[in-house]
Amino acid sequence: MKESKAYIETGILELYVLGQLNVREQKEVEQMAADFPEIREEINAIEIAMEMYAISHAIEPTLGLEKQIFEEISKLSSKSNSDQDFKKESNSNHISSGSINSGQTETAKIIPLKQDHSVSTIRSLRFALVACIGLLMMSVVALYGAHDKLSEANAQIASLNNQRERFAATVSYMKDENKDLQEIASISGDPTWTSVKLAGTAISPQAKMMVYWHKSGQHVMVDNTRMSLPQNDASHQYQLWAIVNGKPVDLGVFNADAQPKKLLVAMKEVAAAQAFAVTLEKRGGSTAPTMEKMVVQGVVSI
Repeated sequence: MKESKAYIETGILELYVLGQLNVREQKEVEQMAADFPEIREEINAIEIAMEMYAISHAIEPTLGLEKQIFEEISKLSSKSNSDQDFKKESNSNHISSGSINSGQTETAKIIPLKQDHSVSTIRSLRFALVACIGLLMMSVVALYGAHDKLSEANAQIASLNNQRERFAATVSYMKDENKDLQEIASISGDPTWTSVKLAGTAISPQAKMMVYWHKSGQHVMVDNTRMSLPQNDASHQYQLWAIVNGKPVDLGVFNADAQPKKLLVAMKEVAAAQAFAVTLEKRGGSTAPTMEKMVVQGVVSI
């Protein structure tokens, strides 16, 4: 259930309905829909919503378009009838002339003319063609309007997806931040934790930070809410050291960011320590501290 819910929240289903995915992504969505009924239901809901949106924003054909179409049909019909009457008259004159020129005195036979089937067929085709053109014009107008609205809806959906992603990231950060603040408050009031203040050295007198150490549990935490170190660049990181019987022990690296991702950062564990110190090292840390780059240090109070 969690997997399907997370998949729905990615916004990929909207892109699937809009036809914005490649073949591989389409197959992935279809497989997920087959595995999870709730994903299939969500796809159906999106399709219905988009259909209703297109219908409610459809553009009506221009007023009077239907009248113009039928006027054109009437004109073509009148022209076709006139052509046929002219043909009948020409045939009648031809028969009469033939009888006179032959010198025969007998009365010429009057043969009734049957309607030319080809003319009737052409006229029917003309009517059908005009009707098709009219329907095509109406369809083009409606399709053009629907396309514009669909493009607008697509842009709105993309914008909403971006807003939703930013909102989800903000909510997640606030949850983590609130959790860290509660933990910091708990640590500060717990006597089993030792708070060690680290003060700046000669190379960075204004620097300071706070380290929490749980002696029995051997946990070490860095409090970013009480940290004031120069921001490190992309090539360097700060490295925390525990001084154990006069020797430095690596406790891991961390960054001094203007907006840290975590307020409380867990470092490596240590069983015993008389002091803590921080040096600026190359990214990834060093096997031994660079003493001339020590920025803060602090002694563990007994």
